[in-house]
Amino acid sequence: MKINIKENIRISLESIRSHLLRTTLTVLIIGFGITALVGILTSIDAIKYFFTKELSLMGASTFSIANRGLNVNINGKRSRPKNNRIINWEEAKLFKKEFEIDARVAIFIDGSWTATAKYKSEKTHPNINVKGVDTEYIFTAGESLSKGRNFTKHDIQYGQHVAIIGDNIVKTLFKDNENPLGKIISVGSGKYKIIGVLKEKGSSIGFSGDRSIWLPINNVRQYFSRPNMNYRISIMPNNLLNMEAVIGEATGVFRVIRKDLIGEDNSFAVLKSDNLAKMLIENLSTISYAATFIGLITLIGAAIGLMNIMLVSVTERTREIGIRKALGATSKMIKMQFLTEAIVISQIGGVLGIILGITIGNLVSLQIGSVFIVPWNWIILGVVLCVIVAIASGAIPANKAAKLDPIESLRHE
Repeated sequence: MKINIKENIRISLESIRSHLLRTTLTVLIIGFGITALVGILTSIDAIKYFFTKELSLMGASTFSIANRGLNVNINGKRSRPKNNRIINWEEAKLFKKEFEIDARVAIFIDGSWTATAKYKSEKTHPNINVKGVDTEYIFTAGESLSKGRNFTKHDIQYGQHVAIIGDNIVKTLFKDNENPLGKIISVGSGKYKIIGVLKEKGSSIGFSGDRSIWLPINNVRQYFSRPNMNYRISIMPNNLLNMEAVIGEATGVFRVIRKDLIGEDNSFAVLKSDNLAKMLIENLSTISYAATFIGLITLIGAAIGLMNIMLVSVTERTREIGIRKALGATSKMIKMQFLTEAIVISQIGGVLGIILGITIGNLVSLQIGSVFIVPWNWIILGVVLCVIVAIASGAIPANKAAKLDPIESLRHE
């Protein structure tokens, strides 16, 4: 049997060489179908990894409490979360006091999204996020310092004019590697002494901590005050295995603080960063279906082309088939020869398509800053589809070749 397989493959390769142009076109059609399938699905895997990684930078081990849920618009479908009353300062403080689970709890608020920071003659664009935070926020936000120190309880309590700034702001305001620590910068109408620099983290789906300035929360309450200031609370359990239990406990405590009645919905939202990741990834399924559809349509066209080639090949090689039968080849052997030829052609196209697909997918991955993906699932799917295409398109020509009468075949010109 092994000898027959090797012989069939050898004959198949000789037939491919003798009809190179026709075979090349079919290989390219199959390759295009597999490229579309593997390339797009590999790109989607890279995007999924990117979403998961980037959102984990925003604090995958934490959850937050806000007055409303995520307002996301994807593919024209807009989620419209219930807009509950704001979370005020007293409620946020009371939660932090009464939440007794082993976890870090931080209170924070956005002072401005359009602030400008100045140092001497240098200034930033008016796109700086000024955030009021407490001592725990650096941990719940998943951030760390490259220089300096965190806020102290004294800084927070008395609303000191001290600041922790993002790496992008350092690069903008302090040229020639000047040390920013201890320098006084202007933010809004106030002046602040820099006590720390956040480690560069890059952008997480458009949210860049490198353009943030953190101030003590009591300072923001005083100098960036506005009516109905809405606070948020972030919680990071020290034991991540109990995340759901901690979320449940936090929900219960805050329902009591907000005086939510039994049977009523929460008057607040509990947000996890992986919720947004799931929403984004679920919406990629439409692209996956479209890629699969395009790939399958192309493969159907390739199957028709391959069947045409094999039927022409049977006609052109009728005399050869007659000689092989006269020398003792059975109908089964003839059928296997032509099926093997179809499989060889389709697998050449499949390998070409897989290589191109992985290349295209990883070029997309490189552009978005994801990792190199080897999509073994899609590679196996590509190989299996090529075998199916080969058998489906080669069955009729192989049966036709197997049923040829050897005497009539020998007389064929």
